[in-house]
Amino acid sequence: LPGRDCMGCAKTGSGKTAAFVLPVLQALSEDPYGIFCLVLTPTRELAYQIAEQFRVLGKPLGLKDCVVVGGLDMVAQALELSRKPHVVIATPGRLADHLRSSNTFSLKKLKFLVLDEADRLLEQECTDFTEDLEVILAAVPARRQTLLFSATLTDTLKELKSLAMNEPFFWEATSEVRTVDELDQRYLLVPEMVKDAYLVHLIQTFQDEHEDWSIIVFTKTCKDCQVLNMMLRKFNFPSVALHSMMKQRQRFAALAKFKSSIFRILIATDVAARGLDIPTVQVVINHNTPGLPKIYIHRVGRTARAGRHGLAITMVTQYDIHLVHAIEDEIKLKLQEFSVEERFVLDILTQVYITRRDCEIVSANV
Repeated sequence: LPGRDCMGCAKTGSGKTAAFVLPVLQALSEDPYGIFCLVLTPTRELAYQIAEQFRVLGKPLGLKDCVVVGGLDMVAQALELSRKPHVVIATPGRLADHLRSSNTFSLKKLKFLVLDEADRLLEQECTDFTEDLEVILAAVPARRQTLLFSATLTDTLKELKSLAMNEPFFWEATSEVRTVDELDQRYLLVPEMVKDAYLVHLIQTFQDEHEDWSIIVFTKTCKDCQVLNMMLRKFNFPSVALHSMMKQRQRFAALAKFKSSIFRILIATDVAARGLDIPTVQVVINHNTPGLPKIYIHRVGRTARAGRHGLAITMVTQYDIHLVHAIEDEIKLKLQEFSVEERFVLDILTQVYITRRDCEIVSANV
């Protein structure tokens, strides 16, 4: 509120969104005008979720917001931007496209620039936002308040902290442990070849014991995600897929069906690992052991949110032992083994194997 730049780092599910939405609304209520705040976020789903928070909390102010993400009509978005909404929530790629191709709106009077999941936005990994961010930063005023939030603090953010000019306010949750106490974290040692049979058995067990539980299964690739979803549907599980190769409308529809419990199982890539707030997820299953500990932290953070309890099970093959040790070092916690009756898995092994093969053939032909 006093106007300093901020960097905030706290566990997933601890309320970081409200930490920037409320002060922005406070400042907006004192001096309302169009394109007052820009929020950048790495995924489309997260952009819509943040917009929802702004709408709910900003309703008494008559807040106007605009979501600018890929996969949707650019002309309609450009029209919305020209009407000068108070808050723009965007993914960097699509906003940079608008700035390159039109001059119907200006970010020159912007008061707040928020980078949510800042570590992902600023990293130069597989999704490199550098060029798009350069275009956006050239379009926003130098005199502005910049707010960075994330659940994981990376070297990039530490570097930024040392470069920051106007003595930013820096807040990091003091806890040594990077995951919440209410989360029961387990590993399941499985041979690579029979992983899917274990997954089917796990889901069957949870469904039999708690039919109202919601489960997210994280996979490594879009193809894996698609095949697993087809396979689980063949076993009559109410599952739906979410990955970046799907059309945007399909992604929204899948998420809406899972959030409203029409489908109890979501098979997803890491596109759903960050920031998504679905309060009623009881179990997260990692179908692969994440290669980076921070991806693990974000994935398992989809359950045990806002003080609720949750269970996270990571499938560990003979090739993943070193990855588990890296995760344990990062979260300062030893994972406990999750016990499974092997004979039940062996009973369904052949059936799962054949079903998986059928699904792979179908998905290869699509």
